[in-house]
Amino acid sequence: MKLDSPITALKGIGSQTEKRMNRIGVYTVRDILLHYPKDYIRFPAPVTPSEVAAEGIFAVAGRVLSAPVLKRTNRMEIVQAKIGDREKSMDLVWFRAPYIKSKLKPGETYIFYGRTKAKGRFFHMEQPEIYTDAQYQAKMKTLQPVYAKTEGLSSQMIGKAIQTAFETLSLSYEYLPESIRKEEGLCEYNYALRQIHFPETMENLIVARRRLVFDEFFLFILQVQLQKEQKVKIPNDYPIQNETVVPYLLSHLPYELTKAQKKCLDEITDDMKKGTAMQRLVQGDVGSGKTIVAFLCMALMGENGHQSALMAPTEVLARQHYETFTNMCAEYSLDRKVILLTGSLTAREKRRAYEDMQMYPDAMIIGTQALIQEKALYSNLGLVVTDEQHRFGVRQREMFAGKGLHPHILVMSATPIPRTLAIIIYGDMDISVIDEVPSKRLPNKNCVVGTSYQATAYEFIRKEIQKGHQAYVICPLVEESEELDAENVTDYTKKLKEYYQGECSIGCLNGRMKPAEKNRVMESFAKNEIQLLVSTTVVEVGVDVPNATVMMIENAERFGLAQLHQLRGRVGRGAAQSYCIMVDHVQSRESKRRLSILNESNDGFFIAGEDLKLRGPGDFFGIRQSGDLEFLLADIYQDADVLKKAADDVKRLLAKDPELKEEENEMLLLMLKNSQANEMNL
Repeated sequence: MKLDSPITALKGIGSQTEKRMNRIGVYTVRDILLHYPKDYIRFPAPVTPSEVAAEGIFAVAGRVLSAPVLKRTNRMEIVQAKIGDREKSMDLVWFRAPYIKSKLKPGETYIFYGRTKAKGRFFHMEQPEIYTDAQYQAKMKTLQPVYAKTEGLSSQMIGKAIQTAFETLSLSYEYLPESIRKEEGLCEYNYALRQIHFPETMENLIVARRRLVFDEFFLFILQVQLQKEQKVKIPNDYPIQNETVVPYLLSHLPYELTKAQKKCLDEITDDMKKGTAMQRLVQGDVGSGKTIVAFLCMALMGENGHQSALMAPTEVLARQHYETFTNMCAEYSLDRKVILLTGSLTAREKRRAYEDMQMYPDAMIIGTQALIQEKALYSNLGLVVTDEQHRFGVRQREMFAGKGLHPHILVMSATPIPRTLAIIIYGDMDISVIDEVPSKRLPNKNCVVGTSYQATAYEFIRKEIQKGHQAYVICPLVEESEELDAENVTDYTKKLKEYYQGECSIGCLNGRMKPAEKNRVMESFAKNEIQLLVSTTVVEVGVDVPNATVMMIENAERFGLAQLHQLRGRVGRGAAQSYCIMVDHVQSRESKRRLSILNESNDGFFIAGEDLKLRGPGDFFGIRQSGDLEFLLADIYQDADVLKKAADDVKRLLAKDPELKEEENEMLLLMLKNSQANEMNL
């Protein structure tokens, strides 16, 4: 068996399981090994039934009070048992597990691990795992991986497949040059891969993760630098000679650009006049006005007879850009064809779009990744704009750019990355920063509260909806987890529907939905057909809804500061005052200190800098802290120190061996090619 063997090569994986694996992006044995845990369970200290005072995940130590009862219904077999301590008892139930009856002996004490649920004044547990005291003490010393799953595919099934892969494969290659590995004190690759999945200790996990994070940064920066070397002397095939349209548009806009917007626009225009093709990143905080800068640049290209294309991360956002650009062209009498190309268009609509792309050499073309498909051919593509760059891989950007002869590249990112890190990550680009927000925008009013404030928040949301506004509620999980104690969109949606009793339309959104369904929900929210949207972080790069005035974020302590700032940027886009309510479920001294930074500041770049200061090397449990780029493990904020070391090592490596021809770099070059091939297949 090889790493590139299909996932069905592993024992126990048939065609049905293969389909489920495909849904989480696993097609080969290599894919399953790179399907890293999203979290780890650290088993809690046991408590007695009388000490359970809330719903959550507990280890409950109790004596079995009487013989378990097995009940049979038409649908299933149910085992019921009762445990207790000197003060209180607790009911336990197992479904479709008749063997439990013979496993539990009356009078014996066991430890039951699982989720407690309230029923009136009492708590019970469903499907708890059963341990002896010795077994549980051993469990408390370990870390259990929790994997992203899908319907019909549990975390345990994924873990078993990964264990089978390790037992079957002989992983012996090491591609990182020995000199770099020793210099940085990095563990061996195979050791890291095993320990990231099945860590023996917390220390082993930290060591393994550091190696794999270093690899992700190192390969990414190496790829960027090699591409930079190839592009240094690319000629400008689309020079700017006429410059009347931008002054005309600026004089007709109903507002004046900020100084930062004007400076950014000047830098882009200067780039497009030079003898070489532009490669520029525009960093602008949420609501800083990047879209109008993109429109002005695309209008300038059209004035000079060249096409321009803007690729958005979602179909809803692409359609929104299309409508905005079309309306602006009509309002300002700009004779320019605006073309929309997305995957959901009918075959006839796509055919028409392809024809228009050939017919109009100065068109503005808006779309999604459909813009880089084989059938999308351009007649005169002079400028490529990618919106929210961190959602597209470097190779995808290259494919898009390759649609023109050598078009100018403009990347727009709303992620506030400190300049020191941006220079490293976007090493092949010049950087512009829009660090002002238009004066007409009211800053969000923020508050950090505990769970006792939830009912008050619901009433506040009700009042905002009654005013005609809309609201978001963000949860970290898609559905209830036996392993993780956090809010989920599935149950939360049901809870809010019961609370509001039909007063408003409530929608549910998560990343597991099919693209068409996600688009339908986001479009309904944009049209105010849905007033309250319960969602995971999939809305972080969503759609502009100026009417949304409230965002409530549950389990705010589980998110990084930069991501929380990105999320709350979904509100505050209209004229009305907007609010962000962050619910801290832990309320520890550390979580209060972190969240207070967001409570006191709306400056994304300041927050990103503070995020860097606060993150420690072992602080990586829970949700990925930022959505930047397509890293599997690495996070540019908490792993900033590793990022800088990787950048330094790449610089030294290329200074010594620019084309990676030396013998010790052979495996590295092969790994780089495999990495590029995998990204091309995404």
